[in-house]
Amino acid sequence: MHTQAFAPLIDAHIHLDQYTPEEQREMLQSFSDKQVEALIAVSMNMSSAQANLELARQNPRTVYPAFGFHPEQSLPAAADQDLFFDWIEKHIGQAAAIGEVGLPYYNRQEAEQAGQDFDQSGYIKLLERFIQLAKRHNKPIVLHAVYEDADIVCDMLEQYQFRHAHFHWFKGSPKTVQRMADNGYFISFTPDIQYEEEIRDLARQYPAEQVMAETDGPWPFEGPFQGRMTHPAMTRQVIQAWSEITGMGSERAARLFYQNTKRFYRLP
Repeated sequence: MHTQAFAPLIDAHIHLDQYTPEEQREMLQSFSDKQVEALIAVSMNMSSAQANLELARQNPRTVYPAFGFHPEQSLPAAADQDLFFDWIEKHIGQAAAIGEVGLPYYNRQEAEQAGQDFDQSGYIKLLERFIQLAKRHNKPIVLHAVYEDADIVCDMLEQYQFRHAHFHWFKGSPKTVQRMADNGYFISFTPDIQYEEEIRDLARQYPAEQVMAETDGPWPFEGPFQGRMTHPAMTRQVIQAWSEITGMGSERAARLFYQNTKRFYRLP
């Protein structure tokens, strides 16, 4: 297959700072050969955000940083939260988005299965602060919120009348899926769309104008990706799988994903 006819690729969600410096260099140098145009580099915390900002400065028009706190970790102290928000305010002009932010579904499940109490009120307060920040600066927000947590997050987004939301690697009930679609929220698919039936079902349901492709790298994948370093070029297989599931032609699907991602993140 001669892929030059296809639209370029944009990885809508990757943890670029979590790769080694050598992996980052090799990855970025390979982009022109693999038709990768850009990526959204989401952050785990303040040091992660600082690293992604530096990578964006070194790779303008290729790396677009998002600043946030990944919820599947212990909450920072109040003073550290304030410090981080001050830093984001100072560098908001360089941010493509606020993210990754959300609620700790997997940590909570683990705790509850072990018979432990889990209070996520602090995470809800922190997320609310991030939503307020995103709305104030008119920035997209990148969300880690699955299953019942997505309903809590939808309540919060609706409360603040904020629609510019991207739920990455989403899973949830048909009712929640319909609510998110009606609200105009975007979702993104990872390489597991090739082998996870739950994700393939979601691809059949969600509006085509509100979908993107991501890797969540360096997270590793199974199936045909087993043992391979996660690379933004894998979004080509994501789009191909989506096109086969939905019946849309490959070239048209590639253009759709490219245009959707550029539009959502307001990329040049």
